[in-house]
Amino acid sequence: MSKGLMKLVGRIAAVCVVGLALAGCGINAVPTQDEQVKAAWSQVQNEYQRRADLVPNLVATVKGYATHEEKTLTEVTEARAKATQMVLPPDILTNPQAFHQFEQNQAQLSGALGRLLAVSESYPQLKADQNFLVLQAQLEGTENRIAVARRDYIDAVQTYNTTLRTIPSRWIAAIFYPEAKVRQTFTTTEDTQHAPKVTF
Repeated sequence: MSKGLMKLVGRIAAVCVVGLALAGCGINAVPTQDEQVKAAWSQVQNEYQRRADLVPNLVATVKGYATHEEKTLTEVTEARAKATQMVLPPDILTNPQAFHQFEQNQAQLSGALGRLLAVSESYPQLKADQNFLVLQAQLEGTENRIAVARRDYIDAVQTYNTTLRTIPSRWIAAIFYPEAKVRQTFTTTEDTQHAPKVTF
C-alpha cells in the first residue's frame, strides 16, 4: 500500500471516529427533538382547527331550537373568529406573548363552547336532535384529541428544553446550534384545561 493511500485511509478512519464520537455524545439530539416539538405543535393546531370547523354547524343547530340564546351564540361565533383569525408568527414557539395570545384565544373558545353546551340543557328537543347528538359526539372526541395533542406537545417541549438547559447537551447546542431557543408551553389555568362538558 502506498504512503498516499495510507494517509487517505487514515484520514477516513479519523473522520469516522470523530463522527461516531459526535453521534454518541448527542450532537443530533437538538435537531431531532426540535423536529419532534414541531410535529407535536402541528398536531395541536390540527386538533384546534378541527374543533373550530365543528363550531358553525353546532351554532346553527342550537340556533334552530334556542332562539332566546342569541348572546351565547354570538359569544361562540366571536370566540371562534378570534381563535381562527389570529396570524401565528413564525417564532410563536419561542415568542411568549404570541404563544400566550394563541392560548388565550383557544381558552375563550373552550369557555364559550362550555356555556353553549350548558345552555342546551334547557332545550329537550335540541338534546334529542340527531344532528346535535352527532356534533356533540364529534366535539367530545375532538376535545379528547386536543388534550392528547397538548400533552404530547408539552412532553416534547420538556425534553427539548431540558436538552438545551443541561450539561453537556447545553454546550453542544451552544456550539453547533446557537439559534436553538427554549420553547413555550401551555400555562393556562386549571379551569381552562378542562374540555367542555358534552355529555347529557
